[in-house]
Amino acid sequence: MPLINLPEFAAELLAEFTARKAERIDTPVIQPAEPFLDIAGEDLRRRIFMTESETGASLCLRPEFTIPVCLRHIETATGTPKRYAYLGEVFRQRRDGANEFYQAGIEDLGDINIPGADARAIGDATGILARLLPGRRLSVTLGDQAVFEAVVQALGLPLGWQKRLIHAFGNMTQLEALLAGLVSPQFVTGLDDDIARLIAAGDEPALVAHIEHEMQATGYSTNASRSPLEIARRLKEKLILSETRLDDAAFHVLEEFLSLHVPLVNASAALAGFADAAGLKLGNALSRFNGRVAALADAGVDLSCLDYRAAFGRPLDYYTGLVFEVTVEGSSAVLAGGGRFDKLLTFLGATDRIPAVGFSFWLDRIETERVAA
Repeated sequence: MPLINLPEFAAELLAEFTARKAERIDTPVIQPAEPFLDIAGEDLRRRIFMTESETGASLCLRPEFTIPVCLRHIETATGTPKRYAYLGEVFRQRRDGANEFYQAGIEDLGDINIPGADARAIGDATGILARLLPGRRLSVTLGDQAVFEAVVQALGLPLGWQKRLIHAFGNMTQLEALLAGLVSPQFVTGLDDDIARLIAAGDEPALVAHIEHEMQATGYSTNASRSPLEIARRLKEKLILSETRLDDAAFHVLEEFLSLHVPLVNASAALAGFADAAGLKLGNALSRFNGRVAALADAGVDLSCLDYRAAFGRPLDYYTGLVFEVTVEGSSAVLAGGGRFDKLLTFLGATDRIPAVGFSFWLDRIETERVAA
């Protein structure tokens, strides 16, 4: 079906994808909603357009392409490595602009050369934009969720707090609220005395039995979305989290890390200096970061337009490492964004772990920049 209202540079964009050996595919506009609700994250969940099938299955209008492309790859049992390109409409509520708009991009699946694939994604995104916006200087902000995870783990926080902080990565408002809760814990109140006693005693079987009895007595068990065992473990975790306090030294380490914002050419030294001063071992995360910087230089990407910001993330929960966004220098409009999502295909049902990285273009924003040039 021909696409209407496409910007005039669409053909040029598709030619760029072909030149980069990315196979163009399409995916249905109507998608199963579950993967987006379970995996994509709260920011996208709030903005998708939901509907239902005749049988009551939850469906949605396609809010982005990464999950549908990955599902298509799994369904067709296509081998890797594989590069897919797409161009089509997506539907989601936006703070600025229309709720129905065009996106295009590349998903790079199965390349085990992680630094090289990361560099290629950034190089392709910036290279294509440079062709579409000749004479405009681009600005790239780069973050790395894996480095943040390594810092949080090295601080020795309970696993539940690590998960909370990592989940909030990229959302500074949420992250600051969590850190405030770590510095000044709010103790859990209102627990049933029997439950509090069983949690304190560490008697999980008795706690589960008590919760199950209460659920049956109240009739709640017939509609429960969680089992008594899940509820018991969540209560235990909540209590542990409420009693955890981040000491001042560790808090200042996290604050210092999140304040790092340097040109990418200086980032490796800045991270190494930070880790040494804080006495943290960042291990493989720092090695992979350094490998990516070297791969970008080897690929001929202009490093002078790349900045590293330690607190930078993107509002999709499936990212696992590199994240980046591209703007025109002096503008806040994001023209391209992407990152690495190594766990996504496994979550969606792939039997083997498939490393993956990709990026998307916002065509309406690119068109606005071309008109303004």
